[in-house]
Amino acid sequence: MKKELAFWHWLCLLCLLCLFSCENDEAKVKAINEKKLGVEEAYDVKVNYTIGGNIKAIVKAPLMLNVQEAIPYVLFPNTLHVDFYNALQKRESKLDAKYGKYQQYQTTVFLKDSVVVINMEKGDTLYCDELYWDRNRTGSEFYTDKPVKIRTKTETLNGTGMEASQDFRNWHILNSVGSISVPASTIPQ
Repeated sequence: MKKELAFWHWLCLLCLLCLFSCENDEAKVKAINEKKLGVEEAYDVKVNYTIGGNIKAIVKAPLMLNVQEAIPYVLFPNTLHVDFYNALQKRESKLDAKYGKYQQYQTTVFLKDSVVVINMEKGDTLYCDELYWDRNRTGSEFYTDKPVKIRTKTETLNGTGMEASQDFRNWHILNSVGSISVPASTIPQ
């Protein structure tokens, strides 16, 4: 009986020690929960996007974050540059932005902050603060509902909302607010 009683005392003492030795510092628990466990970082990246062995785009960025959450995404928080290529592997347009986000199970890329798209043949240039690229919108891969400015060799057009092909040869401002003629001698080369 004494051995059995001693066992129960020992068990109760062990449980009490475990109970009182646990630390529940709220700040530490919050810090642990806030850590992003599934974030892969890559520096000075160059990503080749190909279809059937043909390069369609080359993305370059100083930092790329591959975030594994319920809906995984790739983030370019410190600028990105993209060169788009045609079927003949000739660079047809280029894009620069200070921020980009691609959700892996969707077809769109969200770009923001000083977005510039240039058609390499015509020289037409788009300036905007927010732009989407969607590979499933054939012929109008670029689009936005925000203010845009498009500069051609002869004029500067402003408006709100725009759709354009990936090569930026064909574009359409949805709500134009006028244009300004520009002498050809003032267009930067």
